[in-house]
Amino acid sequence: MFSSVRSLLNASAVAGAVFALPALAQDGTGELTLSANAAVVSEYRFRGVDLSGGDIAIQGGIDAAHSSGFYVGTWGSSLDEDTLGYGNIELDIYAGWSAEMMPGLSVDVGAIYYIFPNAPEGDFDYVEAYASAGFRLGPGELTVGLAYAPEQDSLAGSDNLYVFADAGVGVPGTPVSLAAHVGYTDGFLTFTDNNQAWDWSVGIDYALTQNVSLGVAYVGAEGDYLPGDYEFTDDAIVFSLSAGF
Repeated sequence: MFSSVRSLLNASAVAGAVFALPALAQDGTGELTLSANAAVVSEYRFRGVDLSGGDIAIQGGIDAAHSSGFYVGTWGSSLDEDTLGYGNIELDIYAGWSAEMMPGLSVDVGAIYYIFPNAPEGDFDYVEAYASAGFRLGPGELTVGLAYAPEQDSLAGSDNLYVFADAGVGVPGTPVSLAAHVGYTDGFLTFTDNNQAWDWSVGIDYALTQNVSLGVAYVGAEGDYLPGDYEFTDDAIVFSLSAGF
């Protein structure tokens, strides 16, 4: 249900795209279901860009889903306040609708509000709409989608388009799953001179228990990135330990 949200937040976030399984273990009855997730990652990557200064990040979220397909949720992560000036906390609030249109085909649409409550200077908060389609192919799944942030003051009066594709497959008879991600950004959020950038990741996840998983991913980005004291788009190996409740 939340695959596109997790991709948008984590394609970062937890190792790059779909690697840090939030393990949406559900706790509820009737029409409303509640779930929570938590993770420790060796580095927070958002669409290939390092937002934790190469340091460990603590992340987690809470979701509420209705049987009609509508859902709301929140997710947060620690940041490195000196890397890009966002402060040391990111808080995301999202809402949307997800449904299986037919066997093997699901859709997900919604919006995310990215909040940086203690950014030292300026307004960094912005809103982004998203849509995706997921295709179940035997033991594997393919998700394609896009996200669009319209012109906003926090984006220097610009807009931003992100398109992505995620692929994942579980190895039959094992607790191992494999995943790959590729994304393309056109707009202010690339942090590049020409406002264009690619990001990608490949990874493996091992389910330690039904609700706890250990992951590792190779994450990279390519573009004419702005110079600075810290190379926040260098390729990296990102480790994650995540749990769902």
